[in-house]
Amino acid sequence: MTTAATTRLEELKRKMETREARIGIVGMGYVGLPLALLFSNEGFRVTGFDIEPAKVDTLNNGGSYIVRITPESIQQAQKSGFRATANYADVAGMDAVIICVPTPLNDYHEPDLRYVRETVESIAPHVKEGQLIVLESTTYPGTTEELVVPRLEKGNPLGLKVARTTEEPGLHVAFSPEREDPGNDTVARHDIPKVVGGCGPVALELASAMYGSIFRKVVPVSSPSVAEMTKLLENIYRCVNIALVNELKQLCMRMGIDIHEVIDAAKTKPFGFQAFYPGPGLGGHCIPIDPFYLSWKAKQFDFHTRFIELAGEVNTAMPYFVLDQIAGGLNEHSKSIKGSKILVLGLAYKRDVDDLRESPSLTILELLRDRGAKVAYNDPYFPSVGRGRHYDLNMTNTPLDNLASYDAIVIVTDHTSYNYQQIVDQSNLVIDTRNATKGIVSNKILRC
Repeated sequence: MTTAATTRLEELKRKMETREARIGIVGMGYVGLPLALLFSNEGFRVTGFDIEPAKVDTLNNGGSYIVRITPESIQQAQKSGFRATANYADVAGMDAVIICVPTPLNDYHEPDLRYVRETVESIAPHVKEGQLIVLESTTYPGTTEELVVPRLEKGNPLGLKVARTTEEPGLHVAFSPEREDPGNDTVARHDIPKVVGGCGPVALELASAMYGSIFRKVVPVSSPSVAEMTKLLENIYRCVNIALVNELKQLCMRMGIDIHEVIDAAKTKPFGFQAFYPGPGLGGHCIPIDPFYLSWKAKQFDFHTRFIELAGEVNTAMPYFVLDQIAGGLNEHSKSIKGSKILVLGLAYKRDVDDLRESPSLTILELLRDRGAKVAYNDPYFPSVGRGRHYDLNMTNTPLDNLASYDAIVIVTDHTSYNYQQIVDQSNLVIDTRNATKGIVSNKILRC
């Protein structure tokens, strides 16, 4: 490494260790904002970048738009210098920039990387030599090398290249998969090991130093592609196992066996088994999406991930299975879906979070509406739901009262704020897709 490059590297590492480094995080959502607070809590000056003016204004006014993040935590971060902006020119003042933007699927279940692409193209004109750029957004192996690097090199007016060896000056690029789990309070964020793969040894060293300042353990790997595949493996593992129990649930229902009792018994084995639970379908920003990212990429290598694709098919079909169970339950009461008054409990994709991404409840609502049901919803986290990438509902939250006026109550998300005994007592029919009514004995309940 040249003397000048060595000096810059050592200076940046020193700034990481002394918390003098300026950290920029692009995307103030469910991943980027918690990460920004983690850095702020360690004394770093953090700048949050977001293209939505409402988010920027809320943060700069000391407010929050995510339920589990309090305004007080934002205000505390501001004491360490946290601020938000929509001006990408401010990237020039950062020592490191971390990209945490959505990577959804398009209508054909193919990767939609426009947010990553547009972000890189927006920051490229403002990067500087020696700067560290890290992608955290979940994506297919090769994205960092094939998309991020070329656009950074092409878009910066200084002609900077990504440094591949210890002798080269330039930009330093890495990938480190986010491991955010909304609503999980059992593991502190800084206790979650951080996987890092760099485009060259210097990028790996810098990224490891940066993340090592806020995470207790950093796991370096040999390349960004390995880190990208690590994230996919983690979530595909969950997707496949959830598909397995979703399929077994349907078989157990036909056999008159309680799948949850089976799982509870199986998990007493102290080795070789991990419990996964069935539900109405997959939700969130990773598990419903990641398998399709890898299966799409695999086709470029003339390889078909049949096992993964089958799991995706099973999980994608679960809302339709729930619809069939609702129809069956109503049929036992001499009613059809068409014209029935149905209340769906829970919009969020998982318990006690304000996150709608890929939630199966949205599909279930649309399916019920398409079948002619008079459908409503209740969720303490969503006063209204409008239009998204894959849904168009335009509904408002319905109070949880007069339950006897509904032909069926469908529990899709098992929020802990619900009194399930009371719900069962006041309802005519309860379709429980989450085993939320476990322990309640009633012929009103159909567990599916």
